[in-house]
Amino acid sequence: MDIQFLGAAKMVTGSNFLITTKNEKFIIDCGLFQGNDETEALNREGFKFNPEEIDFMLLTHAHIDHSGRIPLLVKEGFTGNIFATKPTVDLCNIMLLDSAKIQETDTEWDNKKRMRAGKPLNEPLYTTKDAENSLNNFRECYYDEIILVNDNVKFRFSDAGHILGSAIIELWITEDEKTTKLVFSGDLGMPNKPILNNPTYIKDADYLIVESTYGNTVHENRENIIQNLIKIIDETSAKGGTVIIPAFAVGRTQEIIYELNEYYEYNEDIEYHQRVPIYVDSPMSLRATEAFLNNTYFFNDKAKNLIFKGDNVFEFDNLKYISSVDESIALNKVKFPRVIISSSGMANAGRVRHHLKHNLWDENSAVVFVGYQAKGTLGRILLDGKDSVKILGEEIAVKASIYNLDGFSGHADEPMLLDWVNSFTTKPKKVFIVHGENDEQKEFYKTLTNNLKLNCEIPELYSKYELKPNEEKVYDEISKEEMEFNLYLEIEHIIERMKQLKEQDLSINFKDVDLKKYSEVKRNLNEIKDNLMDLTRYVENKKK
Repeated sequence: MDIQFLGAAKMVTGSNFLITTKNEKFIIDCGLFQGNDETEALNREGFKFNPEEIDFMLLTHAHIDHSGRIPLLVKEGFTGNIFATKPTVDLCNIMLLDSAKIQETDTEWDNKKRMRAGKPLNEPLYTTKDAENSLNNFRECYYDEIILVNDNVKFRFSDAGHILGSAIIELWITEDEKTTKLVFSGDLGMPNKPILNNPTYIKDADYLIVESTYGNTVHENRENIIQNLIKIIDETSAKGGTVIIPAFAVGRTQEIIYELNEYYEYNEDIEYHQRVPIYVDSPMSLRATEAFLNNTYFFNDKAKNLIFKGDNVFEFDNLKYISSVDESIALNKVKFPRVIISSSGMANAGRVRHHLKHNLWDENSAVVFVGYQAKGTLGRILLDGKDSVKILGEEIAVKASIYNLDGFSGHADEPMLLDWVNSFTTKPKKVFIVHGENDEQKEFYKTLTNNLKLNCEIPELYSKYELKPNEEKVYDEISKEEMEFNLYLEIEHIIERMKQLKEQDLSINFKDVDLKKYSEVKRNLNEIKDNLMDLTRYVENKKK
């Protein structure tokens, strides 16, 4: 068996790993390469394998640098299952269609220039139709299920705490009656984040593939970050300026809204005039937020409890979602203190570029970056301190204050990464360090080799490694005791939630329900009752 690193190798983009065994070929992730022109050109080089020969795919999460070439994969002949968590499937329904639209629009724009220059025209990497077709290959999974793909391969998704539905993959592969265990960290998150659960700690692995985005960075304290954001908003508003927050439509936007909801809704000291208007100007953010609300099962307990108490954590009085182009344009026709949260998170595309064009030159305004900025992106250029930038064909002076609140990052920092790797009770015999830039990876490599005495490798792009089975140990997927404990825990959790629901005034909750919503809730209740009957029959049979 071998693994080939076809993306996210010495770079933070294009995640794609090919596993080849005696019996199977499958991939982990299939992401777009994002960044400068040189990096994005990799998308046009084609796959380093025949998509028709790939048996199945496992997807860690919905972010485009992990999922964005799936429509191309299907377009070129892949017909297998794409296993992902339920939230990931729901978010990919939004993100892949949006990505296809961007592919079509960018190609149309580029072809106009090519036509004038007498150059041959390009085709989009894939179309909306290709994206729609690829969605038929997805198969929904839940955390902690052990999925038997076939007699040789089984896997389990565990919560990675990065975005909703993000997963760590535990993978058991059997060849010649010997089983090798691989663990893919995916993108790991920080502990104690809003909405999300903490990353799951894994016990053992033969081989570990771990991200290193912030492998040499310590994030600022979470509470300090929120206070700093509020301070920036208040100070900028006092000057009559605008705060622009380029934010990823999936994950970061919802996280910021959640934090602002908590600040404005539960802070009695805030006067009405201090409630600065907050605008979320991103149609995809709105759709993603709806997907979040359809997957509250995956929220952490604090967020679940707020929802059970009737708090829509993504709404508050001074928040407004912008959907139409006309409303978006209108935001820049009048100057008044406000916050505009808009995608893309690296400011390389989308409506945020228009808002930057109209506010970067204003010394009273501010731009706040809340996530990773890849090399070559407008966000990275602004953080690097350029005096002027070209946006939408126009040179714009940079006079607004530029802030980088990397504590909002969805990625684990060096202490968290080290703690997670160190938690393995049986250490991997080899660790592959991926998804990081050169400096971060080198420092993380030193930390893992010197501090934890691990055998580490930083793979080159397209490099291949043989993976040998562990002759000394066979890893159990899950013990009988764990299975029993987990099932009892799940049942107790459901009973508790049902008690909480029963205590609510259901006549108020359902008084305005329409036929469509009635049918949806009725179907969900019927599924719950059906599953409860299955569980009842199982328990009764075990008693006999």
